Amino acid sequence: MEAILDILLNFYGPTPYLIVFGVLLLCGMGLPIPEDITLIIAGILSYYGICDLRLMIVVCFAGVMIGDSFMFWLGSHYGRQLTRKWLFHRLLPDARLDAVRDRFNRSGNKVIFAARFMPGVRAAIFFSAGTFHLPFRVFFFYDGLAALLSVPAIIGAIYYFGDNLEK
Repeated sequence: MEAILDILLNFYGPTPYLIVFGVLLLCGMGLPIPEDITLIIAGILSYYGICDLRLMIVVCFAGVMIGDSFMFWLGSHYGRQLTRKWLFHRLLPDARLDAVRDRFNRSGNKVIFAARFMPGVRAAIFFSAGTFHLPFRVFFFYDGLAALLSVPAIIGAIYYFGDNLEK
């Protein structure tokens, strides 16, 4: 993390915003880097005055939502085909898949909201929501609601408590 931070601290202008946005997009697409680390770095960049706090929050929110929506889109377009493949079909037979779909349709909004706070399973849950054809507006609303809480909270906490970063 220190190496990434050293590199980012030497950029000015739109470059840090673009890098953070790009990394968040890739995280939303399944890159095995926790989004929270990127949000912490965004807070550090704001704390050191390289980036504007409010603009960084907007950029991060957009990166998170677009990346999550892309994962949902992948699930809605290719998820069902993937479940028909031999290995996946064996792990998730049609009866089990139907049971999961019913559960997702009943309480998908709670699952989507909670997934924002569960690094590591986030992308799989969003992909599954698309696969089971949860309405996009429901997905986007609950994911956005959770992101409206988590993104500013993480970046803002680092920004406001930046004096204690070394501790």
